[in-house]
Amino acid sequence: MASSKSDNSKNLENPPKPRPIRSYVIRSGRFTDSQRKAIDDYWDDYVVAYSPPPFALGSLFPAGSELVVEIGFGMGDSLLEMARQNPEANFIGIEVHRPGVGKLLHGIKAHELSNLRVVCHDATEVMQNCFANESIDKILILFPDPWPKKRHNKRRLVQTEFIELLICKLKCGGLLHLATDWEAYAEHMLTVLEGIDRLENRNGPGHFWEQAIRPTSKFEQRAKRLGHGVWDLLFGKKCQ
Repeated sequence: MASSKSDNSKNLENPPKPRPIRSYVIRSGRFTDSQRKAIDDYWDDYVVAYSPPPFALGSLFPAGSELVVEIGFGMGDSLLEMARQNPEANFIGIEVHRPGVGKLLHGIKAHELSNLRVVCHDATEVMQNCFANESIDKILILFPDPWPKKRHNKRRLVQTEFIELLICKLKCGGLLHLATDWEAYAEHMLTVLEGIDRLENRNGPGHFWEQAIRPTSKFEQRAKRLGHGVWDLLFGKKCQ
């Protein structure tokens, strides 16, 4: 009995920390041969290991330039295309789905890109610990999991606390570009972003970005075939 009381006392003194709410579920997924080979062959060349000190960006890219970060790039099609179309800019993609990472690595090597790197780790921890404040020019969150069931809404990535974190990492005038094919999530995104004083809707209060400039991904093409609309948002960080 004494031992039991002692254990209970320790539990009260050191209560377990609540588990963080994740905005994603890691699905095993099937690797194609090329994805698996790309991970085996190119991981060390293009994947940046998660490490709490901020990344030394000057050592990751051959030249200092505009930095664009995409959170949750999926299979990486649009991110690869952006890096190809904008060789003067540098890109970092964050994704936990390894088949998608493998596919992007294959594309990076195939096109011999020097302006694109990958981080395979939880985006919240990466943004908290791996980027210095005011170091990013543009952050993309394109078609994140909408978690459409009401009881799962708390898992949505776009929440005020997370957006406030991203704002700290953006430079003065930096841009935040979001997109979704779920109207309810689009309205949620708009409400969250317009509720933050440090952000300005570049398309006017209450408006989405009707003529968004970005590559069309296969995911988006599928969504349109299913009859889903697509909503883009573009917000800028106000300079204080």
